[in-house]
Amino acid sequence: MLDHDLYFHLMHPGGDSDPGDPNAAFYLDGQYHLHYILRHQWKDGQSFSFVHVTSPDMVHWTWQPTKLQPSFTGHGMFSGTGFLTREGQPAVIYHGQASGRNQIAIAKDRHLSAWEKPYPVEVFHADGTPAEIVHWDPDCFRIGDTYYAISGGNRQPLLKSTDLRHWTLVGDFLSHDMPDVTIGEDISCPNFFPLGRKWMLLCISHPLGCRYYIGDWDAKREQFVPERHGRMNWRRDDQALFGLFHRTDFFAPESVLTPDGRRVMWAWLTSVGPENRYLRKTIQSLPRELELPEDGVLRIRPLRELATLRGAGQVREALVVPKAEGSLSHVVPASGLALEHLADLPSEAVELRIAVPRAEAERKLFGFTLFAAENRPGLPVILRPETGCLRVGATEAPFALRDLPPHEDLELRVFVDRYLIEVFVNDRQAVVAAFPDQASRALHAFSIGAPTAIRVLEIWPLKPANQGFLEARENRIWEPQSADTC
Repeated sequence: MLDHDLYFHLMHPGGDSDPGDPNAAFYLDGQYHLHYILRHQWKDGQSFSFVHVTSPDMVHWTWQPTKLQPSFTGHGMFSGTGFLTREGQPAVIYHGQASGRNQIAIAKDRHLSAWEKPYPVEVFHADGTPAEIVHWDPDCFRIGDTYYAISGGNRQPLLKSTDLRHWTLVGDFLSHDMPDVTIGEDISCPNFFPLGRKWMLLCISHPLGCRYYIGDWDAKREQFVPERHGRMNWRRDDQALFGLFHRTDFFAPESVLTPDGRRVMWAWLTSVGPENRYLRKTIQSLPRELELPEDGVLRIRPLRELATLRGAGQVREALVVPKAEGSLSHVVPASGLALEHLADLPSEAVELRIAVPRAEAERKLFGFTLFAAENRPGLPVILRPETGCLRVGATEAPFALRDLPPHEDLELRVFVDRYLIEVFVNDRQAVVAAFPDQASRALHAFSIGAPTAIRVLEIWPLKPANQGFLEARENRIWEPQSADTC
């Protein structure tokens, strides 16, 4: 394996490329389909295609020939989404790079092996006069017999159509924005869908990364009324305050509805890692299941099919992490003497589950480190009651034990894929980190102020799911044309 190859994350097999936005996801006749953007040589410059991958389980992926590329469309492929027509045909709406328009293409079959020629989205006012809108990252969704489309940007227009050909401008998509949204944030890479009893808009702002709105669809006004706004990307200590690729580790989301009703999303991991080391590797996050139960708190879970990769596990119960010597002045223990060795990871691909009784976790500054060795502190995973945050490496994301129901214990699930780590806590929060400079495979724990008892620690080695990646690196079946053939 090359130094940057991963075992179970989806990544591009052809070397450096960006952007890598996931796009146009479908479940069709027993197969999942996903596309992602690939920048490549085209004629005397560069353009963009949608690379097509398929999977029976969203874990094992196979690369297919690239069909949506400039030699066919006549323009580059920028972000959009997939949807089904009323007749059940797969279709994509996307921004045609260098075309000045958003575009629609409809598949000729349910294997996505051939497409009808795309056509531009032309928009008119109700009186039939042409409407001027900003054409940018679009999304299309259907309510009853009506198609609606969003065009992204700083003020998102909403369009509607009954036939995907004739589009009428409705007005503003959002009834209002939220107090915690910074003026100047755009809505790009939008994906709008029902979730529980509400609607969710999954999107990005270019300076601050992946985020979402939850609210209601006002059918009378034909408008989305947001009630809450949340973020899925947070700044690391070493990153700038704002800026594309400067603080956007988790970026450009896309989602799909599974046949059993789960909403699953991916995001492009852009600047994750030191000095943008993996920016051009086009790595996608682990698939995350999104759920909005009756309590209204968004649940974020690792895809349940990932459990099929587990090998023979280790289970350790009733562990006690002694109180570290020293004081609260060391949020991350500076000395290996403060760490309690729990285990060594059995391989480079591992899943951990750590459960701590509620009474042991409350008001406690404690956590874990991965890869620590003598005088090498490793990657910390810390619960910080004084700030109500989960800290993973140099990233802090909101999570407070006090916000959980009174009798719910603390549960961490950690996925290690060589240098890439994703941490999920109580299905309420998820954080991604990269840690390439590993000194060991050790898992340690520490506890400040008082000992901490761990109810159970489970460790599973994970089998590789990257056979399709390795094959595609050799056969390059995905490679787009670099010039016209006629």
